[in-house]
Amino acid sequence: MSRSADRLKRTIRWLQVYSALMTVALGVLFIRSGTASDDVIRTRGLIIEDEAGRERILIGAPVPEAVNRVRTDEARVREVWGPRFPDAYMGYYQDYIHETTGMLILSEDGFDRLVVGDPVPDPNIGRRLAPSTGMVINDHEGFERTGYGLLPMDGRYRVSLGLDTDRIQEGLLLTLDDDGLNGVTVGTGANRIFLGSAPAGHGRTGLAEEFQGLLVRRDGEIVHKINLAVDN
Repeated sequence: MSRSADRLKRTIRWLQVYSALMTVALGVLFIRSGTASDDVIRTRGLIIEDEAGRERILIGAPVPEAVNRVRTDEARVREVWGPRFPDAYMGYYQDYIHETTGMLILSEDGFDRLVVGDPVPDPNIGRRLAPSTGMVINDHEGFERTGYGLLPMDGRYRVSLGLDTDRIQEGLLLTLDDDGLNGVTVGTGANRIFLGSAPAGHGRTGLAEEFQGLLVRRDGEIVHKINLAVDN
């Protein structure tokens, strides 16, 4: 029994030494990948892979390219997204912004799932109104389902939080705009409800007068309106 205990102690001691050496070796390799000074590691980019060797997390300024990423592989874009859109889609796609400075998480299949960056990439269905600094969450096929961002708009800023439907349409949008628009828009297409305020002549309400209240549209037409800015 004592011999077995001694062998076990020696094995444990050897494993401890091995673990310590491996920790030191990994630390040296990580530091050598960039430049270390005063406890700060400087590097342009970092790729973290899963156990199968697939690129899953990209960090950088901008994030490094990844072989597994669908968005930057034109052949895969044509295969998985192209059939859902008109023939002109691939022509539009060439102008989309795919890069970001920040962090990008990929699915096992290479689709963008979570992005935190400045600016975040464009949706895979079209260009943003302006470069957005913030966060985007996509579904398993890489289609944007929600995002929170700050956008520069003609010398002012817009802060927005959007939730999209499975039909790739905004279903709920919270907007605070420096031009005076503040409110929540619920619905898709021509059937929408707006609750909030907007200056006179604003495109969100389509009204000549200042607005503060509730506006309901069905098939593009106003069917209900409560405007406290005018009625009171």
